[in-house]
Amino acid sequence: MIIIIDYQAGNLTSVVRSLKALGVEGTVTQDPAMVAQASRVIFPGVGAAGKAMATLKQLGLDQALRLSFGRGIPILGICLGAQIILEHSEENDAACLGLLPGRTRALPRVEPLKIPHMGWNRVRFLRSHPVFKGLPEGAEYYFVHSYYPAPAETTMILGVTDHGIEFPSAIGRRNLVATQFHPEKSGRFGLQILKNFLAWDGSHAK
Repeated sequence: MIIIIDYQAGNLTSVVRSLKALGVEGTVTQDPAMVAQASRVIFPGVGAAGKAMATLKQLGLDQALRLSFGRGIPILGICLGAQIILEHSEENDAACLGLLPGRTRALPRVEPLKIPHMGWNRVRFLRSHPVFKGLPEGAEYYFVHSYYPAPAETTMILGVTDHGIEFPSAIGRRNLVATQFHPEKSGRFGLQILKNFLAWDGSHAK
């Protein structure tokens, strides 16, 4: 069962629609017991880190995610879901899930670039990973964000993007992979990422 976690952070319809385009049904839930039964977990989201963490804790989904990660269930974080998997976010000075070591940082304001970073941009993949297999070099993906994940170890950075600075836009370790961009809004290349995730057993990343 493919679980899409609903922690009132929006953006679920696009994920459900993209999975359906691949011939797969995703189950949207706020129930930690459902998360415990998942064969794969998709953790999307937009919004503020502090509110998101408060909702996750209220629903018991924070512990459900930690348990899924510990059990080796493949997990895909998207946008906000790529940020609050780290230990701390500069947004709202929020303590986060701590699935991976590191912090979420604010994008610096560099003229004439705008914050939030919104629109299509390239990802330069640094390491091979099954979830990003078969993507052409120079492909663009859709971003909407003002913060970015900064893992504590460079080995967890799978891809980078330039917007004033070069920031990590794809990260992962073990059975967890996450993108700052939105695969579900990134056309055929985003669908390829989701298709790859559905086939991934979670065993590749270190």
